[in-house]
Amino acid sequence: MSIQAVAEEVAEQIRAADFIEVYAHHDADGIAAGAILCQAIRRAGGRFRLRVRRTIRTDDIVHPESTLLCDLGAGLADLPESVMVVDHHVPHFEGAYHVNPRLAGIDGERELSASGTAYLVAQALGDHRDLVGLALLGVIGDRQEFVGKNLEILNEGIANGYISPEKGLLLPGRGMREALETAVDPYIRGVSGRPETVTGILEKAVGEEEVSEDLLLSLLVLEAGGDAAPSVFSRLYGKRYQIEREVVEDACTLAALVDGCGQEGRGGLAASVCLRSPDAVEEAFAVAEAHRRRVLAGIEGARPLDRDGLVYGVEDAGAASGVADCLAFDLRRDTPVAVLAPRDDAWQVSARCPPGTDTDLETVLRDLAATLGGSGGGHRNRGGASIPGDQVEAFRDGFIRAVVS
Repeated sequence: MSIQAVAEEVAEQIRAADFIEVYAHHDADGIAAGAILCQAIRRAGGRFRLRVRRTIRTDDIVHPESTLLCDLGAGLADLPESVMVVDHHVPHFEGAYHVNPRLAGIDGERELSASGTAYLVAQALGDHRDLVGLALLGVIGDRQEFVGKNLEILNEGIANGYISPEKGLLLPGRGMREALETAVDPYIRGVSGRPETVTGILEKAVGEEEVSEDLLLSLLVLEAGGDAAPSVFSRLYGKRYQIEREVVEDACTLAALVDGCGQEGRGGLAASVCLRSPDAVEEAFAVAEAHRRRVLAGIEGARPLDRDGLVYGVEDAGAASGVADCLAFDLRRDTPVAVLAPRDDAWQVSARCPPGTDTDLETVLRDLAATLGGSGGGHRNRGGASIPGDQVEAFRDGFIRAVVS
Protein backbone atom coordinates (compact mmCIF):
# COMPACT_ATOMS: atom_id res chain seq x y z
CA MET A 1 0.00 0.00 0.00
CA SER A 2 1.30 3.49 -0.83
CA ILE A 3 2.21 5.86 1.98
CA GLN A 4 -0.48 8.26 0.78
CA ALA A 5 -3.16 5.56 1.06
CA VAL A 6 -2.16 4.75 4.64
CA ALA A 7 -2.00 8.46 5.48
CA GLU A 8 -5.60 8.81 4.30
CA GLU A 9 -6.70 5.85 6.45
CA VAL A 10 -5.08 7.40 9.52
CA ALA A 11 -6.72 10.72 8.68
CA GLU A 12 -10.09 8.96 8.68
CA GLN A 13 -9.34 7.48 12.11
CA ILE A 14 -8.47 10.92 13.42
CA ARG A 15 -11.71 12.41 12.07
CA ALA A 16 -13.73 9.63 13.69
CA ALA A 17 -12.32 10.24 17.18
CA ASP A 18 -13.75 12.84 19.56
CA PHE A 19 -10.41 13.32 21.31
CA ILE A 20 -6.86 12.32 20.31
CA GLU A 21 -4.05 11.52 22.74
CA VAL A 22 -0.91 12.61 20.90
CA TYR A 23 2.53 11.48 22.06
CA ALA A 24 5.62 12.93 20.39
CA HIS A 25 9.28 12.03 20.70
CA HIS A 26 11.33 14.68 22.48
CA ASP A 27 13.56 15.73 19.57
CA ALA A 28 13.05 18.24 16.76
CA ASP A 29 11.58 15.65 14.40
CA GLY A 30 9.10 14.24 16.90
CA ILE A 31 7.93 17.56 18.33
CA ALA A 32 7.50 19.06 14.86
CA ALA A 33 5.52 15.97 13.78
CA GLY A 34 3.26 16.26 16.82
CA ALA A 35 2.74 19.99 16.28
CA ILE A 36 1.86 19.51 12.60
CA LEU A 37 -0.81 16.95 13.41
CA CYS A 38 -2.19 18.81 16.42
CA GLN A 39 -2.68 21.92 14.32
CA ALA A 40 -4.40 19.86 11.63
CA ILE A 41 -6.63 18.19 14.23
CA ARG A 42 -7.61 21.54 15.73
CA ARG A 43 -8.40 23.03 12.34
CA ALA A 44 -10.56 19.99 11.53
CA GLY A 45 -12.59 20.68 14.67
CA GLY A 46 -11.05 17.94 16.79
CA ARG A 47 -9.64 18.03 20.29
CA PHE A 48 -6.28 16.73 21.42
CA ARG A 49 -3.74 16.54 24.21
CA LEU A 50 -0.07 16.61 23.20
CA ARG A 51 2.58 15.07 25.42
CA VAL A 52 6.28 15.03 24.59
CA ARG A 53 8.12 11.94 25.78
CA ARG A 54 11.65 10.53 25.66
CA THR A 55 10.25 7.01 25.28
CA ILE A 56 6.90 5.29 25.12
CA ARG A 57 5.86 1.88 26.46
CA THR A 58 2.89 -0.23 25.55
CA ASP A 59 1.67 0.06 29.15
CA ASP A 60 1.37 3.85 28.66
CA ILE A 61 -1.44 3.39 26.11
CA VAL A 62 -4.84 3.64 27.81
CA HIS A 63 -7.18 4.30 24.85
CA PRO A 64 -5.43 2.75 21.84
CA GLU A 65 -8.10 3.60 19.27
CA SER A 66 -7.62 7.33 19.94
CA THR A 67 -3.86 7.35 20.55
CA LEU A 68 -1.49 8.84 17.98
CA LEU A 69 2.27 8.31 18.29
CA CYS A 70 4.63 10.68 16.46
CA ASP A 71 8.24 9.58 15.87
CA LEU A 72 7.51 6.85 18.41
CA GLY A 73 5.99 3.38 18.32
CA ALA A 74 7.45 1.78 15.20
CA GLY A 75 9.81 -0.30 17.32
CA LEU A 76 7.10 -1.69 19.63
CA ALA A 77 5.84 -5.00 18.27
CA ASP A 78 3.29 -5.42 21.09
CA LEU A 79 1.34 -2.19 20.61
CA PRO A 80 -2.44 -2.62 20.30
CA GLU A 81 -3.33 -2.84 16.63
CA SER A 82 -5.67 0.16 16.76
CA VAL A 83 -2.95 2.62 17.79
CA MET A 84 -2.05 5.20 15.12
CA VAL A 85 1.70 5.49 14.48
CA VAL A 86 3.41 8.15 12.37
CA ASP A 87 7.08 7.24 12.37
CA HIS A 88 10.13 6.55 10.22
CA HIS A 89 12.12 4.19 12.45
CA VAL A 90 12.62 0.53 11.59
CA PRO A 91 9.08 -0.95 11.78
CA HIS A 92 8.25 -3.77 14.18
CA PHE A 93 4.66 -2.64 14.88
CA GLU A 94 2.28 -4.37 12.44
CA GLY A 95 -0.94 -2.45 13.06
CA ALA A 96 -3.03 -1.20 10.15
CA TYR A 97 -2.68 2.49 11.06
CA HIS A 98 1.09 2.76 10.76
CA VAL A 99 2.31 5.48 8.40
CA ASN A 100 6.00 4.80 7.85
CA PRO A 101 8.11 5.43 4.74
CA ARG A 102 9.95 2.14 5.21
CA LEU A 103 6.69 0.23 4.78
CA ALA A 104 6.21 1.92 1.41
CA GLY A 105 9.70 1.30 0.05
CA ILE A 106 10.96 4.79 0.94
CA ASP A 107 14.29 5.23 2.72
CA GLY A 108 13.39 6.38 6.23
CA GLU A 109 17.02 7.12 7.02
CA ARG A 110 17.54 9.71 4.28
CA GLU A 111 14.39 10.51 2.33
CA LEU A 112 11.52 11.10 4.75
CA SER A 113 11.41 12.05 8.43
CA ALA A 114 8.60 11.70 10.96
CA SER A 115 7.71 15.38 10.56
CA GLY A 116 7.56 14.93 6.78
CA THR A 117 5.38 11.85 7.25
CA ALA A 118 3.14 13.83 9.61
CA TYR A 119 2.84 16.53 6.95
CA LEU A 120 1.48 13.91 4.52
CA VAL A 121 -1.14 12.87 7.08
CA ALA A 122 -2.03 16.51 7.72
CA GLN A 123 -2.56 17.06 4.02
CA ALA A 124 -4.89 14.06 3.99
CA LEU A 125 -6.90 15.86 6.69
CA GLY A 126 -7.21 19.07 4.68
CA ASP A 127 -5.29 21.93 3.12
CA HIS A 128 -2.47 22.54 5.59
CA ARG A 129 0.25 23.59 3.18
CA ASP A 130 1.29 26.45 5.47
CA LEU A 131 2.66 23.85 7.92
CA VAL A 132 5.32 22.73 5.46
CA GLY A 133 8.06 24.66 7.25
CA LEU A 134 7.76 22.38 10.27
CA ALA A 135 8.35 19.37 8.02
CA LEU A 136 11.90 20.64 7.46
CA LEU A 137 12.76 20.30 11.15
CA GLY A 138 12.95 16.51 10.95
CA VAL A 139 15.23 16.63 7.90
CA ILE A 140 17.59 19.00 9.71
CA GLY A 141 17.34 17.48 13.18
CA ASP A 142 17.76 13.87 12.01
CA ARG A 143 20.52 14.74 9.52
CA GLN A 144 18.55 13.60 6.52
CA GLU A 145 18.93 14.86 2.94
CA PHE A 146 16.68 16.83 0.65
CA VAL A 147 16.11 13.94 -1.73
CA GLY A 148 13.09 11.80 -2.55
CA LYS A 149 9.97 12.75 -0.57
CA ASN A 150 11.88 15.35 1.46
CA LEU A 151 12.76 17.14 -1.76
CA GLU A 152 9.16 16.92 -3.00
CA ILE A 153 7.90 18.52 0.22
CA LEU A 154 10.60 21.22 0.09
CA ASN A 155 9.84 22.10 -3.53
CA GLU A 156 6.12 22.25 -2.77
CA GLY A 157 6.81 24.68 0.08
CA ILE A 158 8.97 26.87 -2.14
CA ALA A 159 6.42 26.85 -4.96
CA ASN A 160 3.64 27.87 -2.58
CA GLY A 161 5.67 30.72 -1.09
CA TYR A 162 6.07 29.24 2.40
CA ILE A 163 9.81 28.46 2.14
CA SER A 164 12.54 30.72 0.78
CA PRO A 165 16.02 29.26 0.16
CA GLU A 166 19.14 31.34 0.67
CA LYS A 167 22.79 30.88 1.62
CA GLY A 168 24.55 31.76 4.86
CA LEU A 169 26.02 30.53 8.11
CA LEU A 170 24.14 27.56 9.54
CA LEU A 171 24.92 27.92 13.25
CA PRO A 172 21.95 28.73 15.53
CA GLY A 173 22.07 31.48 18.13
CA ARG A 174 20.96 34.99 18.97
CA GLY A 175 24.14 36.49 17.55
CA MET A 176 27.48 35.45 16.11
CA ARG A 177 29.22 35.17 19.47
CA GLU A 178 26.59 32.86 20.96
CA ALA A 179 26.46 30.82 17.76
CA LEU A 180 30.22 30.16 17.82
CA GLU A 181 30.59 29.68 21.57
CA THR A 182 27.76 27.15 21.72
CA ALA A 183 28.32 25.40 18.38
CA VAL A 184 27.50 21.71 18.72
CA ASP A 185 26.02 21.03 15.26
CA PRO A 186 28.69 21.05 14.10
CA TYR A 187 31.05 20.95 17.07
CA ILE A 188 34.17 22.98 16.18
CA ARG A 189 37.03 21.63 18.25
CA GLY A 190 39.14 24.46 19.63
CA VAL A 191 36.32 26.99 19.14
CA SER A 192 33.11 25.61 20.65
CA GLY A 193 32.98 26.41 24.37
CA ARG A 194 36.05 28.70 24.14
CA PRO A 195 34.96 32.33 24.74
CA GLU A 196 38.48 33.76 24.48
CA THR A 197 39.10 32.02 21.16
CA VAL A 198 35.77 33.24 19.80
CA THR A 199 36.63 36.82 20.83
CA GLY A 200 39.93 36.63 18.95
CA ILE A 201 38.31 35.18 15.83
CA LEU A 202 35.57 37.80 15.75
CA GLU A 203 38.04 40.65 16.23
CA LYS A 204 40.06 39.41 13.24
CA ALA A 205 37.00 38.75 11.09
CA VAL A 206 35.38 42.18 11.39
CA GLY A 207 35.55 44.13 8.15
CA GLU A 208 34.69 47.79 7.68
CA GLU A 209 31.15 47.43 8.96
CA GLU A 210 30.40 43.79 9.76
CA VAL A 211 31.89 40.32 10.07
CA SER A 212 33.37 39.03 6.81
CA GLU A 213 31.93 35.55 6.35
CA ASP A 214 34.79 34.41 4.07
CA LEU A 215 37.43 35.48 6.57
CA LEU A 216 35.45 34.05 9.48
CA LEU A 217 35.21 30.64 7.82
CA SER A 218 38.94 30.65 7.07
CA LEU A 219 39.76 31.45 10.68
CA LEU A 220 37.48 28.69 11.92
CA VAL A 221 39.16 26.15 9.64
CA LEU A 222 42.58 27.17 10.90
CA GLU A 223 41.54 27.05 14.55
CA ALA A 224 39.78 23.67 14.30
CA GLY A 225 42.88 21.91 13.01
CA GLY A 226 43.28 18.36 11.81
CA ASP A 227 41.04 16.67 14.39
CA ALA A 228 37.86 18.07 12.87
CA ALA A 229 35.95 15.83 10.46
CA PRO A 230 35.78 17.26 6.91
CA SER A 231 31.99 17.44 7.15
CA VAL A 232 32.28 20.06 9.90
CA PHE A 233 33.25 22.74 7.43
CA SER A 234 30.59 21.86 4.88
CA ARG A 235 28.00 22.25 7.64
CA LEU A 236 29.12 25.70 8.76
CA TYR A 237 27.93 27.49 5.64
CA GLY A 238 25.49 26.54 2.93
CA LYS A 239 21.87 26.51 1.88
CA ARG A 240 19.44 27.59 4.56
CA TYR A 241 15.69 28.04 4.51
CA GLN A 242 13.43 30.82 5.67
CA ILE A 243 10.07 29.39 6.76
CA GLU A 244 7.71 32.28 6.38
CA ARG A 245 4.81 31.28 8.65
CA GLU A 246 6.73 30.26 11.79
CA VAL A 247 7.61 32.45 14.80
CA VAL A 248 11.30 31.67 14.23
CA GLU A 249 11.87 32.03 10.52
CA ASP A 250 15.22 30.31 10.05
CA ALA A 251 14.71 26.54 9.81
CA CYS A 252 18.13 25.59 11.22
CA THR A 253 17.66 27.88 14.21
CA LEU A 254 14.12 26.62 14.83
CA ALA A 255 15.27 22.98 14.64
CA ALA A 256 18.03 23.62 17.18
CA LEU A 257 15.68 25.54 19.45
CA VAL A 258 12.99 22.85 19.41
CA ASP A 259 15.49 20.02 19.86
CA GLY A 260 17.29 21.77 22.73
CA CYS A 261 14.05 22.42 24.59
CA GLY A 262 12.92 18.84 24.05
CA GLN A 263 16.21 17.41 25.29
CA GLU A 264 15.99 19.64 28.38
CA GLY A 265 12.60 18.21 29.31
CA ARG A 266 10.79 21.34 28.10
CA GLY A 267 8.79 19.66 25.37
CA GLY A 268 5.75 21.79 26.10
CA LEU A 269 7.78 24.94 25.50
CA ALA A 270 9.15 23.53 22.24
CA ALA A 271 5.65 22.56 21.12
CA SER A 272 4.38 26.07 21.92
CA VAL A 273 6.95 27.52 19.55
CA CYS A 274 5.92 25.05 16.84
CA LEU A 275 2.29 25.98 17.52
CA ARG A 276 3.28 29.59 16.74
CA SER A 277 3.20 31.19 20.17
CA PRO A 278 5.48 34.27 19.96
CA ASP A 279 5.49 34.60 23.75
CA ALA A 280 7.42 31.30 24.03
CA VAL A 281 10.31 32.24 21.76
CA GLU A 282 12.59 34.17 24.13
CA GLU A 283 12.48 31.50 26.84
CA ALA A 284 12.96 28.76 24.26
CA PHE A 285 16.12 30.44 22.97
CA ALA A 286 17.52 30.57 26.51
CA VAL A 287 16.70 26.91 27.22
CA ALA A 288 18.22 25.78 23.91
CA GLU A 289 21.40 27.75 24.56
CA ALA A 290 21.68 26.20 28.03
CA HIS A 291 21.33 22.75 26.46
CA ARG A 292 24.13 23.38 23.97
CA ARG A 293 26.40 24.50 26.81
CA ARG A 294 25.42 21.36 28.70
CA VAL A 295 26.51 19.23 25.74
CA LEU A 296 29.82 21.08 25.57
CA ALA A 297 30.40 20.37 29.26
CA GLY A 298 29.58 16.73 28.57
CA ILE A 299 32.20 16.57 25.82
CA GLU A 300 34.82 18.02 28.15
CA GLY A 301 33.96 15.45 30.82
CA ALA A 302 33.57 12.40 28.57
CA ARG A 303 35.87 9.55 29.61
CA PRO A 304 36.75 6.54 27.43
CA LEU A 305 35.64 3.20 28.84
CA ASP A 306 37.90 1.20 26.51
CA ARG A 307 41.40 1.71 25.17
CA ASP A 308 40.31 2.37 21.58
CA GLY A 309 37.73 5.08 22.29
CA LEU A 310 34.65 3.23 21.05
CA VAL A 311 32.66 3.59 24.29
CA TYR A 312 32.55 6.69 26.50
CA GLY A 313 30.93 7.51 29.81
CA VAL A 314 29.42 10.85 30.81
CA GLU A 315 27.73 11.85 34.05
CA ASP A 316 24.89 13.86 32.51
CA ALA A 317 22.26 11.73 30.75
CA GLY A 318 20.66 14.86 29.32
CA ALA A 319 23.83 15.58 27.34
CA ALA A 320 24.64 12.03 26.22
CA SER A 321 22.85 12.17 22.86
CA GLY A 322 24.49 15.45 21.90
CA VAL A 323 27.91 14.21 23.01
CA ALA A 324 27.51 11.11 20.86
CA ASP A 325 26.61 13.26 17.85
CA CYS A 326 29.71 15.42 18.28
CA LEU A 327 32.11 12.52 18.83
CA ALA A 328 30.80 10.57 15.83
CA PHE A 329 30.08 13.27 13.27
CA ASP A 330 32.45 16.13 14.06
CA LEU A 331 35.77 14.47 14.98
CA ARG A 332 37.81 12.26 12.68
CA ARG A 333 36.97 8.63 13.37
CA ASP A 334 36.21 5.47 11.38
CA THR A 335 34.35 3.36 13.95
CA PRO A 336 30.95 3.70 15.64
CA VAL A 337 30.84 5.24 19.10
CA ALA A 338 28.56 4.71 22.09
CA VAL A 339 28.06 7.12 24.98
CA LEU A 340 26.69 5.81 28.28
CA ALA A 341 25.21 7.84 31.13
CA PRO A 342 23.41 6.89 34.35
CA ARG A 343 19.67 7.58 34.42
CA ASP A 344 17.76 6.56 37.56
CA ASP A 345 18.62 2.88 38.20
CA ALA A 346 19.64 2.17 34.58
CA TRP A 347 22.16 3.39 32.01
CA GLN A 348 21.17 5.30 28.90
CA VAL A 349 23.06 4.56 25.69
CA SER A 350 23.40 6.83 22.65
CA ALA A 351 25.28 5.30 19.71
CA ARG A 352 26.25 6.78 16.36
CA CYS A 353 27.96 5.74 13.12
CA PRO A 354 30.31 8.31 11.58
CA PRO A 355 29.99 8.93 7.83
CA GLY A 356 31.50 6.13 5.80
CA THR A 357 30.80 3.32 8.28
CA ASP A 358 28.11 0.75 7.68
CA THR A 359 27.12 -0.80 11.01
CA ASP A 360 23.42 -1.45 11.56
CA LEU A 361 23.08 0.15 14.98
CA GLU A 362 19.35 -0.51 15.18
CA THR A 363 19.97 -4.24 15.12
CA VAL A 364 23.08 -4.09 17.30
CA LEU A 365 21.40 -2.08 20.05
CA ARG A 366 18.11 -3.97 19.92
CA ASP A 367 19.76 -7.39 20.16
CA LEU A 368 22.49 -6.49 22.64
CA ALA A 369 20.21 -4.59 25.00
CA ALA A 370 17.66 -7.42 24.95
CA THR A 371 20.28 -9.97 26.00
CA LEU A 372 21.20 -7.74 28.96
CA GLY A 373 17.63 -7.23 30.14
CA GLY A 374 17.12 -3.82 28.54
CA SER A 375 15.71 -2.39 25.32
CA GLY A 376 17.12 -0.58 22.32
CA GLY A 377 16.71 0.37 18.68
CA GLY A 378 16.43 3.44 16.47
CA HIS A 379 17.98 4.14 13.09
CA ARG A 380 20.66 2.28 11.19
CA ASN A 381 23.24 4.99 11.89
CA ARG A 382 21.82 6.51 15.10
CA GLY A 383 20.26 4.61 17.96
CA GLY A 384 19.71 4.38 21.68
CA ALA A 385 19.22 1.85 24.41
CA SER A 386 18.52 1.46 28.10
CA ILE A 387 20.39 -1.22 30.04
CA PRO A 388 20.39 -2.31 33.70
CA GLY A 389 22.87 -0.50 35.94
CA ASP A 390 25.00 -3.60 36.52
CA GLN A 391 25.46 -4.39 32.81
CA VAL A 392 27.77 -1.57 31.72
CA GLU A 393 30.85 -3.71 31.23
CA ALA A 394 28.86 -6.41 29.44
CA PHE A 395 27.38 -3.80 27.12
CA ARG A 396 30.78 -2.26 26.43
CA ASP A 397 32.32 -5.61 25.52
CA GLY A 398 29.32 -6.68 23.42
CA PHE A 399 29.19 -3.36 21.56
CA ILE A 400 32.88 -3.50 20.71
CA ARG A 401 32.58 -7.06 19.42
CA ALA A 402 29.57 -6.11 17.29
CA VAL A 403 31.03 -3.00 15.64
CA VAL A 404 34.60 -4.17 14.97
CA SER A 405 33.77 -7.66 13.67
